[in-house]
Amino acid sequence: MNIKYPKIIKQRNRYIERIKPFMRKSLVKVLTGHRRAGKSFIFFQLMELICNEEPEANIIYINKEDISFSDIKTAKDLNDFVISNSVKDKMNYIFVDEIQEIADFRLAIRSLALDENNDIYVTGSNSEVFSTDLAISR
Repeated sequence: MNIKYPKIIKQRNRYIERIKPFMRKSLVKVLTGHRRAGKSFIFFQLMELICNEEPEANIIYINKEDISFSDIKTAKDLNDFVISNSVKDKMNYIFVDEIQEIADFRLAIRSLALDENNDIYVTGSNSEVFSTDLAISR
């Protein structure tokens, strides 16, 4: 996927180092916090790190603040989009920014997490929408 990274990124090495041990593991990585706090920039840094380590990495990035993704409204829409952009027998790095904008997103995330080739990262601005029932490990 051709992702346009912002020109100015404040390096958030402390956060990246805390996330690294969980990368490529069957655990959904959830970043929560206030709007405009820098969660998306952490995503961009993670995507850049992945691309540096795996130049042919399959990164699926969905930003619900971008009108390009306005058709993804439900868990089924999310699941269908990810499946249609996934590569079989290869690690798929799935990033969903502002996931709380997708109805019943937990259903799709739980389903996608069943595939060991999916490494999932999500952000949300409202920590109340995230509960422990999203925590998944195999």
